[in-house]
Amino acid sequence: MNIKFLLITFVFTSLMSCSLPRVEVTQATETPVPVVPTDTALPQLPKPELGLAENPLIMALAPASNSPEQIEAARALASQFTQRTGYVVVTVIPDSYTALVDALENGNAHLVLLDPYSYDLAYQKGLATAAFAIVKDGKSAYGSQFIASRKEGFKSYFDAAAQINTADASEALAQFEDKKPCWSDEISPSGYVIPFGVLNTNHITTRPAAFVQGHPTVVRSVYLGGICDFGATYVDARKFPSLEDQYPDLMEQVIVVWQIPEIIPYAVWAFSTNMPQGMRDLFTDTIPAIMQTDDGKAAFKTAYDIDELLPVNDAYYEDFRDYVLDSRVDLPPLIK
Repeated sequence: MNIKFLLITFVFTSLMSCSLPRVEVTQATETPVPVVPTDTALPQLPKPELGLAENPLIMALAPASNSPEQIEAARALASQFTQRTGYVVVTVIPDSYTALVDALENGNAHLVLLDPYSYDLAYQKGLATAAFAIVKDGKSAYGSQFIASRKEGFKSYFDAAAQINTADASEALAQFEDKKPCWSDEISPSGYVIPFGVLNTNHITTRPAAFVQGHPTVVRSVYLGGICDFGATYVDARKFPSLEDQYPDLMEQVIVVWQIPEIIPYAVWAFSTNMPQGMRDLFTDTIPAIMQTDDGKAAFKTAYDIDELLPVNDAYYEDFRDYVLDSRVDLPPLIK
């Protein structure tokens, strides 16, 4: 018999006869894992009441109003508001009117001075409501005029002596059907947007326009002819000094066909619609009181270039808003 085989058999038999220590094997059990809620956000705390130090009212300066004098004047106004109303008011300087409208939308502006287009956009979005019109030289708004060349056979429906129109816009402007206009530029309220809105309101279709960059250039283009048939300007761009010197008969040859009433605002002081009505009423009463003091009037002049305010509401600007809408221009690009 093979010796190697006998040796292996002996070892195996010996091992089988030995008593090996018993090893206890326990089945592993899973330790329970605590369930962690997936929503770990802290509960929302109620926002402090508007006008408290933790949630102050924000008064925005006009964009680029960053001189030390303007900033100091705005802070003085904010202090006056706080003293007179009991609400905490702080100041900010937006980068642009676009940023100012965004701030209104985000709840980061409450007392604001808006240019006409930013007011219109803020009103459309339900973000602001008009409180005061800014008065310049005794007027809170200005108008526009349609002009044309007398020698081209256009007829005037404006009485210069009485300063009134002698016909409705639909009759006076019908002569511009299928004619070519000269507009000042794409953002001018009096030299493009509002006149174009008036034409559209009265269903008068014109040929593609020429944008000639400037109200005096509109007058010159109408006088010289060859570029357009009619134009629109502020009242009265025909009297621009260099034009009268260059074309002595201009006032006779370039006629005012029809004047758009004074519906274009200079600027609008508005309140955020986030302010409760009672709070808005309080500030509406407080602003004239501040303007009646020498320090308050000086602060408004320095901070905002405001000499005089006229109490208004949103209805005051209805015609302006309607003509902007009828112009069908895209409003946001007009806001700088």
